Amino acid sequence: MGLSEKEECVLLDQKLLVFMDQLELLEEKRERLNSLIEQGWFSMSKARYSMGNKQVSALQYGSEMEPLVRVHTRTLESGEAEFQTKRRTLKSPQERQVEDIGPKDKEGVRRRVKTQEVPEIDQSDNKHPLTETEPAPSSKPEANPQQDPLKWFGILVPQTLKQAQASFKQVVELSAEVATLQSAVLTTRQQLWTRRTDGPG
Repeated sequence: MGLSEKEECVLLDQKLLVFMDQLELLEEKRERLNSLIEQGWFSMSKARYSMGNKQVSALQYGSEMEPLVRVHTRTLESGEAEFQTKRRTLKSPQERQVEDIGPKDKEGVRRRVKTQEVPEIDQSDNKHPLTETEPAPSSKPEANPQQDPLKWFGILVPQTLKQAQASFKQVVELSAEVATLQSAVLTTRQQLWTRRTDGPG
């Protein structure tokens, strides 16, 4: 309101320059995104070739899984949508604790069995209660939802599988950047359209 025709043209030119820069950056990020996806699938195919198709498939997925990356969205004052990724760091000390829980639980089970030996002496040998109760507690602590997905496919995985994981990790981060930039481009285009139709104020 109150802007001259010259000032309105200057603002329109500035918006247009911003719009062009955003389009150029968006194109670069899309090319990078497609390149990373291709690299990831190519590395995956090489890993399947070396390990076998059945060794790198959905059959090796963990029984319990938790997302290691979450996407947070928010709307800015300008109306643009911002996407941010938050990665959960893998905690190696927890894995050590999970490994330590196994033998401790087994010792606890043995102690309990000793207390139960008194009423069961007349019915069976002392070895039978141990063999029946030992597997149950030791099988559950092995499940770790926050485990590195690479460990689903074995301890010694090929380098190509690690490269595929690294590529897809970058894909997740870059996808959020592309989505944010795409929202900014749409907002800038809408602003340019409204200024063109409204004309000088």
